[in-house]
Amino acid sequence: MNIFFRELRANFKSLIIWCVIIVMFVAVGFAKFSAYEGNPELLAVLDGVPPAMLAAFNLNAFNLTTITGFYGVMFTYFALILSIAAVMWGSDIITKEERDKTVEFALTLPVRRSQVITGKLFAVLVNCIVLLLFTAAAVLLNALQYQRDNQFYQFVAISMLALFLLQMVFLAIGIFLGCAMKSYKRASSVALAILLGTYFISIVAGLHKNLDFLKYLSPFKYFDAAALLHDSSISSVYLVLTVVIVAACLVGAYMTYGRRDLYI
Repeated sequence: MNIFFRELRANFKSLIIWCVIIVMFVAVGFAKFSAYEGNPELLAVLDGVPPAMLAAFNLNAFNLTTITGFYGVMFTYFALILSIAAVMWGSDIITKEERDKTVEFALTLPVRRSQVITGKLFAVLVNCIVLLLFTAAAVLLNALQYQRDNQFYQFVAISMLALFLLQMVFLAIGIFLGCAMKSYKRASSVALAILLGTYFISIVAGLHKNLDFLKYLSPFKYFDAAALLHDSSISSVYLVLTVVIVAACLVGAYMTYGRRDLYI
């Protein structure tokens, strides 16, 4: 428990910064919606965009003149921001002991390495949940000034669950890399590269139906905003893939961190 509360205090400033970022992003995004609301003429600007690009960014799946459709387009950016926060927290919370030369102190505690990981993992999990709650609150508060319906609230609810699962995927990947990589200096950069790589794959997968198989390689495609809106549920296949990725990364993290030499 001491490790858990210590990490909560140590990461509190970072949590505040990410919360401010997401709240400002939501506010700016909804402010832009005021130009589209009830003004279908503005959609004419999309006519010049290649169909493949429209499909890749889900612009053809939503009606931007409605709050539900505009939120659907913004969902991708929420997913990217929250995933970056999760993967950076996950990788950094493990490697910072070596970076800050405090690993000796951690090793002298009367706890096993697995307990160190568990305490840090739960601390970052709390951060992810708090950031998600701030995102949901910002979305709902900013949407109050526009016309909403039951579909909007259902969409927000299922999308927040999707965002949480996406956070867990990249949190687990970050934890695994922080535990497994011998070079602590590279863990965060590799974790971020994997995230951006999978995001790029999700865009490529939407360019053409022949590239549809790439969706299984990108967690961002597991929680596609258009599918969430139209189906109001998450595919069981993607849920299984999510559980497998998270479980494999966490098992790998515990196994590798318990055996590897730490940089003192």
